[in-house]
Amino acid sequence: MSNKQHHSFQAEVAQLLHLVTHSLYSNKEIFLRELVSNASDACDKLRFEALNDSALYEDQPNLEVRIAFDKAARTLTITDNGIGMSQQEAIDHLGTIAKSGTKDFMSRLTGDQKATASEQGQLIGQFGVGFYSGFIVADKITVESRRAGLPAAEGVRWTSGGAGDFDVEQIERAARGTSVILHLREDAEEYLNAWKLKQIIGKYSDHISLPILMEKEEWKEGEKEGEPGEMAKTGEWETVNKASALWTRPKKDITPEQYQDFYKSISHDFENPLSWSHNRVEGNTEYTQLLYIPAKAPFDLWNRDKKAGVKLYVKRVFIMDDAEALMPSYLRFVKGVIDSNDLPLNVSRELLQESRDVRLIRDGSVKRVLGMLEDLAKHDKHESATDADGVTDVVSEEDKAKEGKYTQFYNEFGAVLKEGLGEDFANRERIAKLLRFASTQSDTPSVGLADYKARMKEGQDAIYYITADTLAAARNSPQLEVFKKKGIEVLLMADRVDEWALGYLQDFDGTPLQSVAKGAVDLGKLQDEAEKKAAEEAAETFKPVLAKLKEALKDKAEDVRVTTRLVDSPACLVVQDGGMSTQLARLLKQAGQSAPDSKPVLEVNPEHPLVKQLDGSMHFHDLAHILFDQALLAEGGLPDDPAAYVKRVNALLV
Repeated sequence: MSNKQHHSFQAEVAQLLHLVTHSLYSNKEIFLRELVSNASDACDKLRFEALNDSALYEDQPNLEVRIAFDKAARTLTITDNGIGMSQQEAIDHLGTIAKSGTKDFMSRLTGDQKATASEQGQLIGQFGVGFYSGFIVADKITVESRRAGLPAAEGVRWTSGGAGDFDVEQIERAARGTSVILHLREDAEEYLNAWKLKQIIGKYSDHISLPILMEKEEWKEGEKEGEPGEMAKTGEWETVNKASALWTRPKKDITPEQYQDFYKSISHDFENPLSWSHNRVEGNTEYTQLLYIPAKAPFDLWNRDKKAGVKLYVKRVFIMDDAEALMPSYLRFVKGVIDSNDLPLNVSRELLQESRDVRLIRDGSVKRVLGMLEDLAKHDKHESATDADGVTDVVSEEDKAKEGKYTQFYNEFGAVLKEGLGEDFANRERIAKLLRFASTQSDTPSVGLADYKARMKEGQDAIYYITADTLAAARNSPQLEVFKKKGIEVLLMADRVDEWALGYLQDFDGTPLQSVAKGAVDLGKLQDEAEKKAAEEAAETFKPVLAKLKEALKDKAEDVRVTTRLVDSPACLVVQDGGMSTQLARLLKQAGQSAPDSKPVLEVNPEHPLVKQLDGSMHFHDLAHILFDQALLAEGGLPDDPAAYVKRVNALLV
């Protein structure tokens, strides 16, 4: 009696398969990279589970991946002797996608801007849908598998034509592990060629530490006169990849291209990394690290649920992907491998977080990554320098290759790096030196804190900055007017993380950081005595109006005072020193978090015609509220009652 079961794909898988078979045709060969990678992962999982149960190896202790093809049947088979699948696991893993990013994946492929060939391969790997890439070249896929530890009678066969359904049946399978049998389309017969398959393996999978085996072939002459010769299989199997972990080889034996290819194989990225560092660390804790800084941010860089980190090996035995304990969250963009000689093989995630050795590895890895970034920043811009004797510095080719790379890195990952100010106290000064900002003198985020400090005006005793929702809002903020008038540079910050991160950086190299939107503006020596005296006189003259304004706005403003920071605008909002800015309060509310109830201070410009009009005006109450609401709008906020604001403005216009 047949035990075959018929199932329908999860709706998202059906849609995905339609896209794979109809859209992803530009870079077909990535299917082999993904299936070999899956096979390697299955062997890694067996190694890990066998740490506690060596019986899972059965009678096959040597793990491997075999690739075979049959020209007559037009099939290509990728077989591993890894962990394998039970019948239920085959249904669960091959019939559904338990990934939150699936819809994003599909929208990227169906959006107005179609993914390029390189992006297609990158997306497949990033979204964990590598198995389905087999349908790029196959019109039918058969998977035969048995989970390690289960009896031979509990094998499973999974079959699908890549439409909306699949069949599952129980089979007898002596060998543990999985065979993926691709029934190739007519236009994919090029993959029934040993030379072509070896070329793809060399390109994408050469660094996999497991042996990838293929049957040897030798030239066989035609048996009859005039009959063409052909390559014939000998029945022997040979290893077609180097089968040694790249990071275990001496650096002198590894070419830049091999480093770049390895990065692509572990990150599923088609772009070369910006930089990498390969080191063997010896001492109390011995480990090897191969760490990469990518050139592009992944789509899910800001996904809180996304696990990030490097791959952890112990004595070349894979332990876990995304070992978060080895790399802090603010460096979650770093890719690579850490292979330790000292961590216990039965290490658990909880133990990892508490282990002294892990802390040492983490600290060493962080320092290595920051060192790479400092090197890129140092060589970001090279300007030929000529000394007094007319001799021009010669810039090496290696240094030239680094030009512009830090700017590229910062545009992609700068906002994430800022998180380190709050997360990594030990390296806060190093991180601060790596930060870049736009300013009133620079339209792009290219101003470092050291650059700013080097060109501070004589008598200036603080680094001034402003945070806003956008760079345009920061650049046009009324709070900057007196700074622009006096030619004082102000850093412009528009990343959502800025307000939070700057709360952890009170000063830089001994110079305090001061928000121009907090506290009363005090330019110290930059403000002459005549200006100070004029401001004091204006405040005294304006006292009666200030008292009326405070009364009218008692529900909105904590205080109302005369300001010296405004030149062209009638009013602006500030908060007291140490208080939470209105922008940060807005961000917290947008994120569904509670923000403390605090009222801002309204500062008014007594020289502005609108403010002068207040004294004796019959519309004093309305004008007071309009002043406050306009100041709120100028910094990106919204009035509590927009309709009331519009009504007041309209009443004054007619």
